[in-house]
Amino acid sequence: MAVSCSASSSLGAFSTLAISNEPFVSYGPGSAERSKLIATVAQMQKDAPFNVHPVVNGTAVSGEITQAQDNPFKHEMKLAKYSHATPELVSKAIDGALQAKKMWSRTSLHDRAAIFYRAAALLQGPYKYQMMAATMIGQGKNAYQADIDCVAESVDFLKFFPALAEGLYKNQPPINAVNVWNRTEVRPLDGFVYAISPFNFTALAVNLVLAPIIVGNVVIWKPSPGAIYSSWLFNKIMTEAGLPAGVLQFLPGDAEEVTAQVFESRDLSALHFTGSTAVFRSLATKIGEKMNFWRSYVRMVGETGGKNFHLLHPTADVKNAALKTVRAAFEYQGQKCSACSRVYVPSSLAKEFKSILVEETQKLTMGDSFTDFLGPVISRSAFTRVSKYIADAKADPEITLLAGGECDDSTGYYIRPTVIEAKNPKSKFMIEEVFGPFLCIYVYEDASYGPELYQLIDGASEYALTGAIFATDRSAIIEATEELRYAAGNFYINDQCTGAMPGQQPFGGSRASGTNDKAGTAGLLTRFVSQRTIKENFSTIDSVLYPSNLD
Repeated sequence: MAVSCSASSSLGAFSTLAISNEPFVSYGPGSAERSKLIATVAQMQKDAPFNVHPVVNGTAVSGEITQAQDNPFKHEMKLAKYSHATPELVSKAIDGALQAKKMWSRTSLHDRAAIFYRAAALLQGPYKYQMMAATMIGQGKNAYQADIDCVAESVDFLKFFPALAEGLYKNQPPINAVNVWNRTEVRPLDGFVYAISPFNFTALAVNLVLAPIIVGNVVIWKPSPGAIYSSWLFNKIMTEAGLPAGVLQFLPGDAEEVTAQVFESRDLSALHFTGSTAVFRSLATKIGEKMNFWRSYVRMVGETGGKNFHLLHPTADVKNAALKTVRAAFEYQGQKCSACSRVYVPSSLAKEFKSILVEETQKLTMGDSFTDFLGPVISRSAFTRVSKYIADAKADPEITLLAGGECDDSTGYYIRPTVIEAKNPKSKFMIEEVFGPFLCIYVYEDASYGPELYQLIDGASEYALTGAIFATDRSAIIEATEELRYAAGNFYINDQCTGAMPGQQPFGGSRASGTNDKAGTAGLLTRFVSQRTIKENFSTIDSVLYPSNLD
């Protein structure tokens, strides 16, 4: 159990560590890294299931084991079994967090940073392969997808946030009058932050809980049922790194029940959310309905869905566009909020583009082998949802099935990457988020490239997360960049619409895709602070009157 931080002396103007992205590991054939990872995965599968309980005030609170996290590769296997946090335990966690905040909010930035750096070292070292295995088995990832997520991006957040917070702290008033000292205090919010994390990225949970914590907040954390074990491991890492008890309260449980109890506290200061648009809208509505109840206006930070596009101009490099589209659409089975799910192709390139796209899609291996490109979708509900879209597409006379369409849940939740072509650009398959290995193509006439096509892309979907233009004509690139300004929060030129990296492509979108606060940036941290201005005057006065008041 972590002990409470004591206030430290400030006897130097310490600088945080310089930031750089954590290198990816290839796990290539014959490498020691591959051997270690394969061994860890095998051992974890042998040792499973692991019992997981809520952790409140630094202590695991045992309860009745009623839920399980399946292995989506082999759903008969349970990676973890866990108990739910009761409403009473949620209330206790809130009280404990607010008590812990009294010391945490006074802890110096360099002491908070040291805990983050220690956690990064633990994730890079003794916990690396455990976290990789937990993410692969429990969340259906291959080695590459797990490495860029639960190790590289998570380490990036752990190392970036202290430096970003330092920048906020250094932003002080530029002018001081004679004998006056002006200061800005970067306070945490008045209350606690409620973080709800998704299944698809371990690093997103890291971002959701750590952004508020680095600036002195305390967090009530409800992890996703589809990522219980990796989330529990990360909570363990933070405890071992020295995070004081109560600063981060780990509360697996029924989403509606936990949230209802959280919303009973007037001290809720912020919601930090990644998940579906429908859920975020529901939470925002509930917060708005209780506006007179909250002690402070509740900040809402959300990253939600996407219906992300690739647009090919007639001058596009067809092979590059096709290969990038395969990656963007089908890496991690399309279960990325940034995944490409609609493509606009000029008729002059359509035959070649579709030929390459279909051929490369059919080559993709799928299964639980270490080298397989594709794995399963996360759960039975996901399998049912995506399968329904495929069935609807097969039954639609305006749809042509180009590749895939096979679904098999006998062992795991497997869906072959599916490519369809729509005659109608406003077909539901070009508009609705599917969140799975499903891609819809629309072929447009070359002559129609221009304002009408831009308006179609911009207005077809309620989302505005990611998009890409493929062209060699610079004027076409400029025009698309200008005309599609609000169609995507992350816009790519001759590259796939996925794969944003902290420090390089700050990630987030607007409209139905979220509040666009850009994960891993100083802008995000500002959502979890409430500044206080302090003026100290070293002079005294002898009269109430000003010179202009004198005769």
